[in-house]
Amino acid sequence: MYLEIKELSKSFGERKIVDRLSFTLEKGELMCILGSSGCGKTTTLNMIGGFLTADSGRIYLDGEDITDLPPEERPVATVFQSYALFPHMTVMENVTYGLKFKKIKKSEARERGLKYLRMTGMTEYADVSVQSLSGGQQQRVALSRALVTEPKLCLLDEPFSNLDASLRERLRFELKKLQRELGMTMLFVTHDQEEAMILSDRMAVMDSGVFVQCDEPRNIYKAPASDFVRDFLKPDRILFSEDGSIMKKISE
Repeated sequence: MYLEIKELSKSFGERKIVDRLSFTLEKGELMCILGSSGCGKTTTLNMIGGFLTADSGRIYLDGEDITDLPPEERPVATVFQSYALFPHMTVMENVTYGLKFKKIKKSEARERGLKYLRMTGMTEYADVSVQSLSGGQQQRVALSRALVTEPKLCLLDEPFSNLDASLRERLRFELKKLQRELGMTMLFVTHDQEEAMILSDRMAVMDSGVFVQCDEPRNIYKAPASDFVRDFLKPDRILFSEDGSIMKKISE
């Protein structure tokens, strides 16, 4: 397995947030972790990214144990909900910032930066201040910055939640297209079931620090493993086309 999570746990005080979580991810796969606020999905992402230390358990990526590595030494990139861009820098300076620590020459860094800005449709903004960009444009810059380091794993923490509905829909499509073109392995956290359905190769429904069901999205919708999954997803409100994509979302 490309990514292997073994018995990962994290508590804050007396409250257990992630409880002996184990799962695997194949190379080139996009998995969505779907759940409500407080279920442990972002904590899981932060442990994999190295921003939180696990209480117990191990994290393996491409055969390497990365559990004890600091974030900057992990072959992992994270796209945050808040974008986390440097406001005093241009788009290109933000995108290529992480390449400084890889000792890549300035000319090569700019060339690589342009490559990923081109992929996200942001080339013409390369030398513009990020403060002048819209939210959707800033999220494209954040995605370019994550991809430019060519990580083995890309983590995305509800990256579209601050955008309006039409822009979210467009960026979901662009992300999935880009992920397939690059063969990038991605782990995507969301509370939006439609988003998870559209993006996932595999979807994990999380509750109280554990995965209560993990499968292809259509299989979960067709056969919820518990009353919790059924009530959370409300599968009777979604219709599917033959290829498994959402054909119609029935209103409340």
